[in-house]
This record gives sequence, C-alpha cells and structure tokens, in this order.
Amino acid sequence: MTKQIIYTVRVEFGDCDPAGIVWFPNFFRWIDAASRHYFTECGVPRWEETTRTLGVIGTPLVDTQARFVSTASYGDTLEVQTTIREWRAKSFVQAYRVMRGDTLILECEEVRIFGGKHPDGRLKAMPVPDEIARACGRDEPA
Repeated sequence: MTKQIIYTVRVEFGDCDPAGIVWFPNFFRWIDAASRHYFTECGVPRWEETTRTLGVIGTPLVDTQARFVSTASYGDTLEVQTTIREWRAKSFVQAYRVMRGDTLILECEEVRIFGGKHPDGRLKAMPVPDEIARACGRDEPA
C-alpha cells in the first residue's frame, strides 16, 4: 500500500475569479505542487539529485482527469490528499482528493512518468526506479 500525504493550501483572494470562487487552473497548480510534495515527504531527493544519481529529471504529466464536486473561496483551507493508486512499468497513477474539512471539493487522477533524457535530448519515459517506489510504500517490484 502506498502512502497518503497531505498538502495544505490556504486560498487567497487572488486565487479566485470575480464570483469569489477558486479559478479552476489554480487547482491544477496546487495538485502539481502536491505531487512533488508527496515525493519530498516520502524522502525522495530533489530532482537535481535524482538526475545525477538515477537519470530521473522529474515526473512529467501525460494524462489527467478531474471531477469538480463543490466550490472553494478565499479564506478556505484545503487539504490535497495524495496517494499513488497504481504502479506501472514506466508510469504511475497519482490520485488526489481536495477536501475542505469533510467536504469533497475535487477528485483528480494523473498519469505521470519518470522522465529522463534520450541521447538526442528529447524526454523519454524511464522504468520506475525501485528505490523511489519503495520510499513511497510499494512493497514489491513492478
């Protein structure tokens, strides 16, 4: 079972549209931050370090889907609950639940890869590094 990590966000006035509700791209900004926060809390070093040691430059997004359930406004404190739902050979599914107390605001799933550099400079998907997967709570190799 992988770990669940919580990333806390305080919604500011500038995060909202003229109606006073969070402008939807801000949720994706917070989810992206929660993704990196997840790895940091699991003990994964900065991407500069994994670039040197594993060849992993980061976890680029290759697919996303979200379901907006309720609104949020400035002054709200939101919890972005993050986990890895599925490990694949060269990708993983990261799942998020954005909560305000007991109220579900948003559910999102993303497919991400562990990215490295192809010899010609392009980005390539790399096999999931076992040491990162284990740090995140995966018990067995893919």
